[in-house]
Amino acid sequence: RTVPNRLKLLRQRIEDGAGLLMCGGYFSFQGIDGKARWRRTPIEDVLPVTCLPWDDRVEIPEGTSGEIVLQDHPTVAGLNESWPYLLGVNEVELREREDVKLVARLPADQGAHPLLVVGEYGAGRSAAWTSDIGPHWLSPAFCEWSGYQRLWRNLLGWLTRHENAN
Repeated sequence: RTVPNRLKLLRQRIEDGAGLLMCGGYFSFQGIDGKARWRRTPIEDVLPVTCLPWDDRVEIPEGTSGEIVLQDHPTVAGLNESWPYLLGVNEVELREREDVKLVARLPADQGAHPLLVVGEYGAGRSAAWTSDIGPHWLSPAFCEWSGYQRLWRNLLGWLTRHENAN
């Protein structure tokens, strides 16, 4: 029996004005051994990044910190201090669209991989956070950081067009 393609329905929802956040991890973007398989799906269509066709995990056991590239973006309002270290990201590529904004990345000596990228899709918005949202690639220091809550409130506020809800 056939059923509606839920990924296409979600893409339409974003196009109609909803927000989508994809966060990194072992089964995000392409993930471990490429098994997440978000590449070339309706979900990838709405993201401000594209997925690589292979295992995209970048492990950084020595730790690295994000660098804000777009200081005036609402997603990083009030987060100008140094960010605690993180331990990995999913490697992605920025989409070449006018609406796509690289907000934060890893330092150049760690490949300058995108960390936070935002974009518009139709009437909706999407964001890619390429590291974890909790312990594994986020260090305990990051999870306990005073800016942790502000980062997520900023990001979710931007996605839902409630930027001033902080």
